[in-house]
Amino acid sequence: MPHNIRYTLLSLRDLLASLGPFALLTLLLLALAYWWLDPNPPKRVVLATGPAQSAYDEFGKRYAQSLARYGIQVELLPSQGSSANLELLRTGKADLGFVQGGSADIGYDDEEAITSLGSLFVEPLWLFYREDAAMRLKQRPVIQSLSDLAGWRVNVGTPGSGVPRLFSTLLDVNRIDRQQLQLSELEQTPATVAFLDGQIDAVVFASAPESLMVQMLLQSPGVRLLDFTQSEAYSRRFGYLTPVVMPQGVVDLSKNIPERDMHLVASTTSLLAGAKTHPAILQLFAQSATGLHSGGSWFNRAREYPSLEHSEVPISPEAVRAIKSGPPFLQRYLPFWLANLVERMWLAMGLILALALPLSRVVPPLYTFRIRSRVFRWYAELRSIEQRFTDTSEAPPPVGELLEQLDQLESRVEQVVVPLSYTDELYALRSNIGLVRKKLLRKG
Repeated sequence: MPHNIRYTLLSLRDLLASLGPFALLTLLLLALAYWWLDPNPPKRVVLATGPAQSAYDEFGKRYAQSLARYGIQVELLPSQGSSANLELLRTGKADLGFVQGGSADIGYDDEEAITSLGSLFVEPLWLFYREDAAMRLKQRPVIQSLSDLAGWRVNVGTPGSGVPRLFSTLLDVNRIDRQQLQLSELEQTPATVAFLDGQIDAVVFASAPESLMVQMLLQSPGVRLLDFTQSEAYSRRFGYLTPVVMPQGVVDLSKNIPERDMHLVASTTSLLAGAKTHPAILQLFAQSATGLHSGGSWFNRAREYPSLEHSEVPISPEAVRAIKSGPPFLQRYLPFWLANLVERMWLAMGLILALALPLSRVVPPLYTFRIRSRVFRWYAELRSIEQRFTDTSEAPPPVGELLEQLDQLESRVEQVVVPLSYTDELYALRSNIGLVRKKLLRKG
């Protein structure tokens, strides 16, 4: 090996040895920060949806497809609806869930344990009734308000859906005694079958227009939709309700369904998450929500949703950033896992570097000390030989013995290798060994 390469490798070895403790400390701090911050999200999350063929079920499948691109498996957990989803979030059986505004009992404790990713879409309250029931009970094919339902057989959905709670609120504000109605709480599919068979006079749904049941009932002969002409008043009384209008002909232009504008009251559905849900998961769901719900529909214009309004619990900071600013800067150019790692670790890495940089100033003096110690540690032995010869307190050893020790010292010094920039100190040591030898020979 050429001498220049040998000395270069020697310098690098000594430099790495000097840097070793600081590099180890830096890696240890980074590992501790990684463990503490837990930047990488879990590979599996549970999303509470709703009954089969509901809008929640359909949107759940779309979220699962969206997050699969990032290697995240979304397990869909069917439920009865909003109230059941909120309970699943409270008990930790679900990481996220769809919850309709006003349909679940959200209290102060939930504001600390649950966060919102924003309002995703509106869910009108659909009250479908049979024309023949209206003719039989009211002697006319169209009813005007909820007060006309006295004596009717009405299905309000399962308690877990949250619709019974919402519909009960509307009955109370209209001063309608529940005893005046024959209320049932069948699931959506069997209730629809019973409704079409004439066993039930009216059914109440709270669902997005994408629901297959809603689409079918809107086009079923002999079935009418209640027009909530006081929708604006309902929205003023309840902050979670919004007045919406289903335009004439929006269902089927060729058949002009509906035949006139229909006024409805709607609540906004939010995507809620448990407090322990990983921030990166919240970020991905919020980004997916922007893509899945930003299009126009019967009741909103394009890019109106997702929205940060109408939330009954605090909005997640990740959702605020995703809805307002879109994907983070790094995610536009780097793979998600790398961008997420840098985004969630950059502050910790900056603090560690800020700590490591002042400490790194010790490295050059340490490197110099390490190299010079190879030379200077022999001076103690050289001085000992010289002092034993000049010590007058006792008889000095024979000169030959001291010369032999000096020769052994010189032989070991010849094996010392230092970088080229420190060879002057090595040659100075050899020169001093020669001076002591001359002194011994002169005195001997």
